[in-house]
Amino acid sequence: MINLTPEDVRLKATAHSKKDAIRQVGELLVNRGRIQPGYVDSMQMRETQANTYLGNSIAIPHGQPAQRDLIVTTGIAVLQIPAGVEWNPGEVVRLVVGIAAKSDEHLQILTNLTHVLDDPAAVQALVDTEDAQVICDRLTGKSSSSSKGLDTEGFDQFFDVTIDAPTGLHARPATVFADLAKSFSAEVRVRYGDQVANGKSLMSLLKLGVERDGMVRVLAKGSDATQALNALQQAVEDGLEEEEEVAASPALKLPALELESRSLSGVAASPGLAIAPLHRFHRTKLEFAETASDPTSEQDRLRDAIALADIDLTDLYTTIKERSGKAKAAIFQAHREFLADPELQQEALNQIPPNHSAPWAWQQVIETKAKELEALADPVLSGRAADVRDVGQRVLARLVGGGEAGSALPDHPVILIADDLTPSDTAGLDPEKIQGFCTAAGGATSHTAIIARSLNIPAVAGAGNGVMELREGAIAILDGDKGQLYAAPTEADLAKARQAQLDRAQLRDVEQQTRFQPAITTDGHRVEVVANIGGPAEAGPAVNAGGEGIGLLRTEFLFLNRSAAPTEEEQYDALRQMTQALNSLPLIVRTLDIGGDKHVPYLNQPVEENPFLGIRGVRLCLERTDLFETQLRAILRAARGGYIRIMFPMIATLEDIRAAKTVLESVRAAIDGPPVEVGMMVEVPSAVLMAAEFAQEVDFFSVGTNDLTQYLLAMDRGHPTLAKQADALHPAVLRAIYQTVQGAKLAGKWVGVCGGLAGEPQGAMILAGLGVKELSMDIPSIPKVKARLRGASMKQMKRLAQRAIACRTAEEVRAL
Repeated sequence: MINLTPEDVRLKATAHSKKDAIRQVGELLVNRGRIQPGYVDSMQMRETQANTYLGNSIAIPHGQPAQRDLIVTTGIAVLQIPAGVEWNPGEVVRLVVGIAAKSDEHLQILTNLTHVLDDPAAVQALVDTEDAQVICDRLTGKSSSSSKGLDTEGFDQFFDVTIDAPTGLHARPATVFADLAKSFSAEVRVRYGDQVANGKSLMSLLKLGVERDGMVRVLAKGSDATQALNALQQAVEDGLEEEEEVAASPALKLPALELESRSLSGVAASPGLAIAPLHRFHRTKLEFAETASDPTSEQDRLRDAIALADIDLTDLYTTIKERSGKAKAAIFQAHREFLADPELQQEALNQIPPNHSAPWAWQQVIETKAKELEALADPVLSGRAADVRDVGQRVLARLVGGGEAGSALPDHPVILIADDLTPSDTAGLDPEKIQGFCTAAGGATSHTAIIARSLNIPAVAGAGNGVMELREGAIAILDGDKGQLYAAPTEADLAKARQAQLDRAQLRDVEQQTRFQPAITTDGHRVEVVANIGGPAEAGPAVNAGGEGIGLLRTEFLFLNRSAAPTEEEQYDALRQMTQALNSLPLIVRTLDIGGDKHVPYLNQPVEENPFLGIRGVRLCLERTDLFETQLRAILRAARGGYIRIMFPMIATLEDIRAAKTVLESVRAAIDGPPVEVGMMVEVPSAVLMAAEFAQEVDFFSVGTNDLTQYLLAMDRGHPTLAKQADALHPAVLRAIYQTVQGAKLAGKWVGVCGGLAGEPQGAMILAGLGVKELSMDIPSIPKVKARLRGASMKQMKRLAQRAIACRTAEEVRAL
């Protein structure tokens, strides 16, 4: 038992800040010979990581476990501050109990303290007393107060568990328990012997005095009682994050950037942080006459301009492909296909006679085509009008001269503000000069955003027309991670942002240096981190970035931007190149996923009113078995020389997966192909709801969070208005993934995620906590996700995941 005397208490103290109060109570411990002076710094540091405010004007500051060697002997000191001191916003402390504990001798003091917490009169008596002995007696149990128990009527759901933490249910594990319980709407009670505590109240839990190996019953009632009990049972079994484990966990993550200045909010289109003057993007206005006297000459001029524009696009495609991969460059190949459309060219040529100019004729046709696309009901297709105008502007620039996006840009670092940027505008930006950009229109899935990410240019899209009213030249902060533009930041916010940039740079260095280390959590669980790729050229870079294989090969690259389907030999050669580059690492090949917004002219697909609910993915393959069988033969041949798994997209019914497997087995038997693991994409609600049944049919699942989000929320992720709401961190999506994992677990199968959520560090942690075993992402995200996973424990991530699925909105999840 600790010997607490009046010499350990300082009455009628004053403190101008929390830091000052901790310093004073620390000095009491030093003067009494309990600690070395350095432990006071540890107490201050602890306060930056955990809240030591208990409630009812009482706080219990203490040091970090790593500095326990600075404790001479266990002791407690008390600082009475009648006027109070602000501990945290809205929290005023009048009794500071400083703790220096070498082991668990202080726990009885804490138990006695908790019996005071729910008695305001007793707290006030300690704050008002002029006799230090009164405080000593109360904290050592020589005087006590009665407490009223809680009933458990109606709490029909419960579980019993043993608390095996070394010191029982003391402050830290009780805090973890209470915080987790608060994330559910259900009421929670904890019974220990004949005492009952409110599971959401730290003080109430501490008052139970649960010792090591104590058996408690946790009860709940309410709409989410089952989820609450599951999460709490898992948390208790995981040890409730004992202090020693948390202290040993390196926190490898970016510090949160919380700024006070007002901001414009948009969509987070490309991650990163930029600080630079604002510069309004001015596209050169192309002037031309409507008429011309020589129609033949004008037609020749138009043909020449189209040919030169095609050369420009070819060069741009090659540049982007070498810099960022074939998938990112594909938009410019599509621009070339549009430009080569003979009907388009002929319409423009026909507009010239008898006396119209080539620029006028070309613009008329382009604008007509763009408006036709804008009028389509499908928002993804209507959004492609911007690409049509981009191609049109390129030809006009060749006809008239000028019009290059970069010609009017400054030669010093800036943040661009614009109504919108075309893919060509963005591809021409110099990342050394353009630190970031913010557009009034656009979304995170636009071609402009994709190219910005490939250039590592932070970007915010869809911020509204207010963007164009901002003052040029003003220093601004652009946060591409949160989708915020701070147009008039304070000096304090600028200082925070500059420090955050330095921290990011240092973290990126660490992530790159450690990218080949496996993603093993601090408590020894491994999460496989692999890459999404779109062609052979990306296999090597994926491995070099730290990828442990390929979780998604989009085979569409073999079928797009050509006039006929690829041969079996072409497909085999491409797959063989990838297996050689991977050198026995796994390669998951997704069979052809055409349809929706991917249209292939030579397949002669009929126009569908809603192509996203039409013939796409495996549905097309089962209709066109000639294409399907050719692809499967190529895959099986390549599997003889590499570790290949096959995955079928857009599976909605058991009939879908069984039919696809039947075709696969038929092809395999015909060519005596090797056995391969078979998986399926989980992209539609039916696959989630019947996960247990589907798990009997396949070897693994891979959740496509992009499609699952839009099908589950009925929101097109490419829609300019709905893009902000189509968030894969919505609790409905997370619960669907959790349900998929549980269904797979019944059959002993594993679940991966290959959608965009896997590449977000926060999303990756939640997914791992939900039980996802493999995370597949774009190549640039691999080092940072692996680093984040290595810096956390699986216990922490499970706790985070359970809190996430208990949230009600995506905003609540992101706030975690």
